[in-house]
Amino acid sequence: MSTFEPNLVGFLCNWCSYAGADLAGVSRIQYPTNMRIIKVMCSGRVEPGMVLGLLEAGADGVMVTGCHIGDCHYITGNLHTKRKFTLLQKLLTKTGLEPQRIRLEWNSAAEGQRFASLVKDFTDQVRSLGPTPLRIPKHDSLRLLNIHAAKEAANGFRLRALVGKEEKLVTDCNVYGEKVQQTDFTAAMDDAIETEFQIHRIYIMIQEAPSSVKDIAKKIGVQPSNVLNYIVALRQRGWIDVKEAVEGTPLYAAQ
Repeated sequence: MSTFEPNLVGFLCNWCSYAGADLAGVSRIQYPTNMRIIKVMCSGRVEPGMVLGLLEAGADGVMVTGCHIGDCHYITGNLHTKRKFTLLQKLLTKTGLEPQRIRLEWNSAAEGQRFASLVKDFTDQVRSLGPTPLRIPKHDSLRLLNIHAAKEAANGFRLRALVGKEEKLVTDCNVYGEKVQQTDFTAAMDDAIETEFQIHRIYIMIQEAPSSVKDIAKKIGVQPSNVLNYIVALRQRGWIDVKEAVEGTPLYAAQ
């Protein structure tokens, strides 16, 4: 049997899931003590970048819990949580870390036993995965680059704005009076996620040392033509520029 005990973090909303955890405590319900709890006023306050930052720092798993759908103290806060968690899942799949290291659950103030069961189940789930590869002394540098890039992409304006506008665009209409189909929005969102993830991977690399398109493409496993497109986008944002040319090959550096 494995002796590994995972280090877990749990975000609990003040009104439901934290009260459920409190009920589990006063009811003396036994459950694992692996989870460090962070109380937030609403699960909708938990940003994808916060979860990715904890994983980057070495957490083995992160669980977000909130009020059941329809029972949110702030009416629609947990609906925002669902959309943010979808973004988080899509970014995490690009990093190389197991998707089972994150989890979203709903728990009411009256469900002390359910909260205890959720913690036990999540602890067992992460224990079966083993320690996060980011905490191993000789960790995969590319995976660490990926998780850092995913966190920066999640914290960036473009993805945050898209998540915030999704409900209005697909249920109401845009500024031109046009309603956006969910499938079209999802496709646009997926494209934005891929672009922002790759752009931030490249930018982090260039911050470390000036690099050419071919060097970047080789390291991150992306076609040089696609890397060049991302380089153009980075230059348009004013994040990078050509530092010098070596034998006719431009080397790009952070501004």
